Amino acid sequence: MSLDQPREEPTAIQTQFGAIFVSLELSRSTWLITSISPGGGEKMSKHSVSAGDIAALLARFSELKEKAFARTKKSFPIIVIQEAGLDGFWIHRVLKREGIESYVVDAASIATSRRRRRPKTDKIDGEALVRALLAYKRGEPRVCAMVQTPTPDDEDRRRLCRERKALTVERIQHVNRIKGLLFSQGVANYEPLLRNRRQRLHELKTGDGRPLPPHLKAQISRELDRLELLLEQIRTVETERDALLVASPTSDETPAPQAMLMCLKGIGPEFAAVLWSEGLFRSFANRRQVAAYAGLASTPWQSGSVAHEQGVSKAGNPRLRTTMIQLSWLWLRHQPESALARWFHERAKRNAGRLRKTMIVALARKLLVALWKYVNAGVVIEGAIVKAAQQAI
Repeated sequence: MSLDQPREEPTAIQTQFGAIFVSLELSRSTWLITSISPGGGEKMSKHSVSAGDIAALLARFSELKEKAFARTKKSFPIIVIQEAGLDGFWIHRVLKREGIESYVVDAASIATSRRRRRPKTDKIDGEALVRALLAYKRGEPRVCAMVQTPTPDDEDRRRLCRERKALTVERIQHVNRIKGLLFSQGVANYEPLLRNRRQRLHELKTGDGRPLPPHLKAQISRELDRLELLLEQIRTVETERDALLVASPTSDETPAPQAMLMCLKGIGPEFAAVLWSEGLFRSFANRRQVAAYAGLASTPWQSGSVAHEQGVSKAGNPRLRTTMIQLSWLWLRHQPESALARWFHERAKRNAGRLRKTMIVALARKLLVALWKYVNAGVVIEGAIVKAAQQAI
């Protein structure tokens, strides 16, 4: 290259911004505010406030608007994006109440570098969120997936099923602990969930014929105290859950969706509550969105002549996905003459009984789509047994 030739400098990309784009990188201690404003070039500014300080956050937004107005003599709105995480949706609701356009994005849907060791800092993540928001507002397809925020009532309603699940797990832990303590003494026929558990405890003998040691009996007694408290809390939660299931019908002729689910044989109050509160209360455009929300959508791998299936994505709601797998096994038992059950048995017979665990996932996907059509359009699953509404409730 000759020295007399002028060197061409890279040309900066000029972008016309119609708003102030802001991303929030949230943590337990600080919130990092990354913004790009009209008249400020392509540089992104960064500012930190204490976590939970909404007043400081709104003051920063006002400062950004004043600086943009001083540069351009125009007033611009603020558009905010944040990742869905442990902070929930309360910040999003505060911003919406203040008249600020706000979005909550699924962090897994934002494209990242595929390097084996890629740098990751709050600064880099904040800039990536701003770029994703810019592309989303330009209308670029599939640049990211925005979360459909639930209403406060819907968010609070699903607490019952989640609390019952946590209480059930804790109950199992106490039962196993009691059985383990007794098994070490040669006792293997004690059931802590029976009503005569206290009486049976005093009658137990060790494997070598001795009475239970006093300290061991006292420890098991305290375990029973905690277990009985859990059983009472589970009954209370189930009572509140059943009260929500007996909802008023949507019209004079159409029953509530929860009651419609319980009309199907094999679906009880817990399954109906989980299915509705965790997924079916949402609005979906098509069956692919329904399967993707539950993490039951397929993930193909195709490159050139190589093409194979990687299984389901598992990127959706794990509670809904687990419930659908459990319900699919019960569906085969309680609805054997339904079209879905016949499809499963035909495929299992074709494969000589193999791949049943793989095929049950496919059945779960088909069953979830069928239930979605049932509660939204009233399309009854072919061959399914429908109970009377009074009997189901």
